[in-house]
Amino acid sequence: MSAATQTEIEHEPDLPLLEEADHADFLRFDDFDQFINYLGDPAHQGPIISPSRFCRALEFDQLMLAGLARVHRNTVGRAPESAGIQRFLRDSVRIIRAATDVSGDVGRALFWYRNEPLSAFGYQTADQLVSQGRTDDLLRYVASIEAGAAG
Repeated sequence: MSAATQTEIEHEPDLPLLEEADHADFLRFDDFDQFINYLGDPAHQGPIISPSRFCRALEFDQLMLAGLARVHRNTVGRAPESAGIQRFLRDSVRIIRAATDVSGDVGRALFWYRNEPLSAFGYQTADQLVSQGRTDDLLRYVASIEAGAAG
């Protein structure tokens, strides 16, 4: 997986930040548990992933998320608990978890998920594959990398 980069974001009190020499705020997660806990939606009592927090963590805008989740652009903001959005977010989190298990670094996994073209899949990125409903294929691919690294 490629080297990680940090994502510049607006400051939120409960957001993990990394202070750089230029004093810019960067989103940073020390481990997967911190990442998944951040994704919880404080505005909803149910167990949903916050689309806005997911977008912030991966530097998606809501229009891009709607396209990847294959829902209407207004659905992201008006119905964040909708099945289509939550399916995409949960499948994404499954892939990010698997990639974190392989790399040992959630930042690297997030960067990989968004940016690395995968030759085995026609040079598409993981987020594109999840959007196409190929989560299980991608999980098998990540598991094969893990098995190769272990064996």
